[in-house]
Amino acid sequence: MSVQDDLAAVRRRLQDLEHTVEELERRVRSGQVAPPAPASGRAASMVTIPDAPYDAGQWTDVDDEGLGARDRHAP
Repeated sequence: MSVQDDLAAVRRRLQDLEHTVEELERRVRSGQVAPPAPASGRAASMVTIPDAPYDAGQWTDVDDEGLGARDRHAP
């Protein structure tokens, strides 16, 4: 992509953002405070991650990502 293509894509996304903010402001003013539907590809709800530590047994015989197995050396 050229710089001009990148700038055009940024402008389109900025215009989309401005449109979404204007729509949200209009909904808030009219009393429709429900958030707009999430864009496709995004999670619709939040996932709660517990604060409790993970069971160390889950990681038995697991390779360290990018480092290989614990008992072997990198080439």
